[in-house]
Amino acid sequence: MSTINCIINSELIPISKASVSVSDLGLQRGYGIFDYFKILDNTPVFLDDHLNRFYRSAESMRLKLKYSDAELKDQIHELMNINKMPDSGIKLTLTGGDSADGFSLGSPNLIITQSPLPSYQSKGYGTGIKIVTHQHQRQMPAVKSIDYLMAVWLQPFIKQHNAQDVLYHNNNLITECPRANIFIVTKEEKVLTPSINVLNGIIRGKVLSLEVPFSITEVAITLDNVYDAKEIFMTSTTKNILPIVQIDNHQVGDGTPGRITQKIAESLLMVINKNPSSSSIMVS
Repeated sequence: MSTINCIINSELIPISKASVSVSDLGLQRGYGIFDYFKILDNTPVFLDDHLNRFYRSAESMRLKLKYSDAELKDQIHELMNINKMPDSGIKLTLTGGDSADGFSLGSPNLIITQSPLPSYQSKGYGTGIKIVTHQHQRQMPAVKSIDYLMAVWLQPFIKQHNAQDVLYHNNNLITECPRANIFIVTKEEKVLTPSINVLNGIIRGKVLSLEVPFSITEVAITLDNVYDAKEIFMTSTTKNILPIVQIDNHQVGDGTPGRITQKIAESLLMVINKNPSSSSIMVS
């Protein structure tokens, strides 16, 4: 098996030898950000959207990224060229850096890793999945933080309920899943997604801008709205569109992926295949 490489602070090294200091705030306090995008047929998907969000998250977290957009793309290109993984995912992580007192910000460490795409294709695309709900509000929701404490802690809870994911809600308003945005289709066939206290997912944004024959809107959505929905689906970089056919003890619609969900999935796939924002990096 060939060696998989990563990049730490612009240095290319085998991932088996990668390390950061034990005094890094990412380890000491869970302080850092990340972003993740797909590579399909040696071409990054929606790269500029992901990098823009990465820079916004860094600014919000007061982490100074010393590489320009062009320099960051050069490093990504270098990693893709040496790893030769035409269909994969690349993760950018920016930590709080080494801290003398375990609390003050240091010089951020930039880590770029590449790995095979997760295998979601056999986990509910045709039949849909079940999710459960839990009261929680993620800190600094507009930031793609490395803090997934609640999401990891809830894994036994999710499994106990024979579910595949969890939907957060706060003050009776739903927000998001740990790694995905949520959309509902009302009985009037309006497509809605939560408007506040959520991460602006890249695929979420693409869905909001789709040219389809029904309205797609950001609004406040209650738990009752969700339980009464005709269709529900989640969106993410790895999952694209994943239908939800049960939430808690409530069946969604007739218990199968709905017509509008399928139409949106088809329309999104056309956008991904065109991939207008990915031409800045390609591997020959």
